[in-house]
Amino acid sequence: MKKASRLSVKILPLLPALLLPLSGHSVTAVAADAVAVELRGSQILGPAQQDLGEADWLARLNNWKRDTQGQYPAWLQAMQSWRNTQRASMGYDDAQYRRPELRWTQRDFVQTQAMVEDRYLYDPATQRYTVPRFLDDLRQRYGGIDSVLLWPVYPNIGIDDRNQWDMLRDLPGGVNGVRALIREFHAQGVKVFFPTMPWDTGTRDAGSSMHAATTALMAEVGADGINGDTMDGLPLEYRQAADASGQALSLEPELNFKDDRMLAYNQQSWGYWGSSLVPMVSKWKWLEPRHMVHVCDRWATDRSTLLQDAFFNGSGIQSWENVWGWWNQITPRDGEALRRIATIYRAFPEHMVSVAWQPHVQTLHYGVYASAFPLSDSTLWTIINRTDWQISEPVLRLPHQPGQRYFDLWQGRELQPRIVDGDAELEVTLEAHGYGAILRLRAGASMASLPATLQVLAQQARKPLAAYAATWQPLPQQMVAIAPTRAARSAPAGMVEIPAGLFSFKVHGIEIEGENKPGLDVQYPWEAVARRHHLHSLAINRFYMDVHPVTNAQFQTFMRASGYRPADAHNFLRHWVDGAPRAGDAQRPVVWVALEDARAYLRWAGKRLPHEWEWQYAAQGSDGRLYPWGNRWDSRMVQAPEQGRSLTAPAPVGQHAQGASPFGVQDLVGSVWQWTSEFADQHTRAAVLRGGSYYQPQNSYWYFPQAYRLDQHGKYLLMAPSRDRAGTIGFRGVQDAGD
Repeated sequence: MKKASRLSVKILPLLPALLLPLSGHSVTAVAADAVAVELRGSQILGPAQQDLGEADWLARLNNWKRDTQGQYPAWLQAMQSWRNTQRASMGYDDAQYRRPELRWTQRDFVQTQAMVEDRYLYDPATQRYTVPRFLDDLRQRYGGIDSVLLWPVYPNIGIDDRNQWDMLRDLPGGVNGVRALIREFHAQGVKVFFPTMPWDTGTRDAGSSMHAATTALMAEVGADGINGDTMDGLPLEYRQAADASGQALSLEPELNFKDDRMLAYNQQSWGYWGSSLVPMVSKWKWLEPRHMVHVCDRWATDRSTLLQDAFFNGSGIQSWENVWGWWNQITPRDGEALRRIATIYRAFPEHMVSVAWQPHVQTLHYGVYASAFPLSDSTLWTIINRTDWQISEPVLRLPHQPGQRYFDLWQGRELQPRIVDGDAELEVTLEAHGYGAILRLRAGASMASLPATLQVLAQQARKPLAAYAATWQPLPQQMVAIAPTRAARSAPAGMVEIPAGLFSFKVHGIEIEGENKPGLDVQYPWEAVARRHHLHSLAINRFYMDVHPVTNAQFQTFMRASGYRPADAHNFLRHWVDGAPRAGDAQRPVVWVALEDARAYLRWAGKRLPHEWEWQYAAQGSDGRLYPWGNRWDSRMVQAPEQGRSLTAPAPVGQHAQGASPFGVQDLVGSVWQWTSEFADQHTRAAVLRGGSYYQPQNSYWYFPQAYRLDQHGKYLLMAPSRDRAGTIGFRGVQDAGD
């Protein structure tokens, strides 16, 4: 409480004058000897990168002419002057970076964002979190992580009225289960973040402010940090609420700070960085070297430039691979580079936050760039090679004092410099688009851990990065088989015949992000790779389909007859009271049933779920119509949408018979989402939902999108029944037909 109060005195009265805008192409801040400091968002241009007034195409053409070496002294002077002016203008106070309980943020070098649905993190078969498996995989592939951002919300949020905090509480085991999950990560030295979504204002009202609800839940589960999704800096209220909760929380916004003063109490951030031949400098790390930026590009399948930019700046890395269920695995080459970078970071953490950091120290080669991280008894240089060729020559020339020792950290060996006119020339091998690191110890200095570190690095360097595969491949998916039913010779009660026919199955996924990347959406058995857009001709066998979605009354009959009780009962039929539907709800579609619950009912009834193409054929017929009733949306054919923050019940079935499909199937669109096919890859399970629902949460682009058109489907990530059940997902059955 006292620390939060003292911080507010320092920050709140500051005038906004002199704060620089953070968007746009260029801001000239301070000049020294005609060299300007120019910003590109959260980055600063390096020497000789400044806009010379030529057209963009000519600037790219002339890039090779720019003399970064000659501009360096004046550029560094301008940078230092700009930093002093900027820190003074915002009344900078570093108190948050001196807090002992948050010093770990300065060693949080590798963070990954992990979907809670990832099958390496949670095993639905055993209903257990599998933290050792998750972490062992990352250690094996790229050396492991220092923190994890667990993601339990988007893209499923908005399927019903559960808010962002409800989604976390619905994880397997509830709050106690999450608390135990975090303890498992802590036992292996990994800190845990959860996100907060400022845009989540259309689901259930939590009854308190967003910062209060978030920090209270983080304290309850024992988390270490908050990631501000879409936030350009977490406001001071989050820092104050976190400190008031008694939980020491790191604040980490996704986007660039909208106000430079936020640097004082957001100890970490993400960096969506632009890149160029001459690497740019992190604005936030230059202003505060202890600030940890995690450089991120979730969609990049080649991360080599991202890794180089981070290593040049001594910045952290966001190793995000499961991107909303699209698996973007780090290639073996990039994974091995990350392992070696992280090994150096973790062995020399104090160097990486040196207040005397100097980016763009002079090197001896075009296309080779270096940063120096000095401490009192040693200096570490990180080096990147932007060229397409290997360099095996002297790279740095440094002032030399007798007794100084030099080490090639990247290769794990001591260097014997060539002394020329009092300078040490240091020769290292830099692979094409590769990395290097040099450590200099002053005379008489020693590091007890250095021999063991060199041994590890030498072992890693035995195989060059070029020997590792650099080609990215999408992860193959499999469609979960649906067993056929006993064949019926005529339509069972409540079902309608769907005749055999040749069907042009044309559908696309409506995921908000991902463009048309291979591996996105789903992969049908006839496709070589998952993709968003699908078209295939199918011969459909005759079958029978339920005229309406399964109702509460029908599901109650099943419960009484079978004695069915799910192993994971959280949220199961949560809209019922004392084991029965509410009065008046008997003929409404049953909801709050997981895929497993629906399958259990259908087995009991002698039915099965429809394949997605069967559902679409029954809804569309053979003429490719966009809606069951035709090609124009008609709101009279469906239930009136619910757009409030509290979920109401779906309408009883059969009230919109005029909206039936050509085969007489009703309540296909705008009633409840309906379970169909399931898909799985090595990391993610997902179900295709069809028909959309009546619930439309407002105020945000990021809620689970509707798919009312018959050529659209939703992809719903699966984790565990407790989490998968929703107030807007129901189902209907089909039965195979005999001769």
